Amino acid sequence: MSESGLRHSPLHERHQVLGAKMADFGGWSMPIEYAGAGVLAEHKAVREGVGIFDVSHLGKATVAGPGAKDFVNSVLTNDLDRIAPGAAQYTLCCDEQTGGVVDDLIAYLVSDDEVFLVPNAANTAEVVRRMAEVLPDGLRLSDQHEQFGVIAVQGPSSAELLQRLGLPTGHDYMAFERASYDGIELTVCRTGYTGEHGYELVAPWEHTVVLWDALLEKGHDLGAAACGLGSRDTLRTEMGYPLHGQDLSLQITPNQARAGWAVGWKKPRFWGRERLLAEREAKPQRVLWGLLSTDRGIPRPGMQVKDADGRIVGELTSGTFSPTLRKGIGLALITRESGLGEDDEVQVDVRGRTSTMTIVKPPFVASHVR
Repeated sequence: MSESGLRHSPLHERHQVLGAKMADFGGWSMPIEYAGAGVLAEHKAVREGVGIFDVSHLGKATVAGPGAKDFVNSVLTNDLDRIAPGAAQYTLCCDEQTGGVVDDLIAYLVSDDEVFLVPNAANTAEVVRRMAEVLPDGLRLSDQHEQFGVIAVQGPSSAELLQRLGLPTGHDYMAFERASYDGIELTVCRTGYTGEHGYELVAPWEHTVVLWDALLEKGHDLGAAACGLGSRDTLRTEMGYPLHGQDLSLQITPNQARAGWAVGWKKPRFWGRERLLAEREAKPQRVLWGLLSTDRGIPRPGMQVKDADGRIVGELTSGTFSPTLRKGIGLALITRESGLGEDDEVQVDVRGRTSTMTIVKPPFVASHVR
């Protein structure tokens, strides 16, 4: 813990050496961008080559013991019975009473008796607290937030870079394998948050720096670039991937955020099931859409969305400049009663100037994750 009260990742000193601009992300001091590069260059590195991210601020927790999988399956939305050990699954932790999203996370199914969870940094304690309150006897729930570091290696050259370190790369999307590098035991996950072919390396906290240094060194001629969370945000927005606290929250349900695909509707139990089933049947009163600027306007979270008659019909939850499209893009909750949908035009007040945008279904650019 630093004097500012923010936690430091195991790579904090490396970020300082690289001249990173740091900011508070969920209570952690994390790099936004690096000196001499910047968000646009880092974004391009991921889309065209390979980018290396420190995402050690993400939470880590393990549920272990007889029936661990069944317990996790009874509280989180997605259905772990859909996957086999060695696979991962995007899922949601919802509030039992409202159906709002406490957090979105990745569940790694190690075995029927062990599930490794990766929540968002700011929500880890709350997810663990809620699960601990109903944890059956015989199961263990471990908060391992600062036991493991996580490095994301993303981009079309990511597999070649990992192969240079002798790490496995051939497993399927949303699968993981155990491996080792220079005596360091780690997990190589075929997951990511950029829309590009990529991996996330989960390694012991104290050895994360060795992996970071090796990746940058071995990837030098591939154009490997250290990337901050600024480009991570532009990359995920181009994919239409939701960010908790903006596109998902306790006030925004999976139905509203178009995340129903991550819900095991046929399961007999999960937190928020009855509320979400009722909302699904009645149809949510607002739905998340993509907005693509037709002029030079750059949408930002919190901006109002209006129809052609000037009536407020929604609100931006995410918005940024797309380095790939060279246009403004965003995600917005649009009311169902407005009758607006794909290809319709809306107006957004961008700093006092009306900007015209088209409603679209994300992703804004092609995905290459598979």
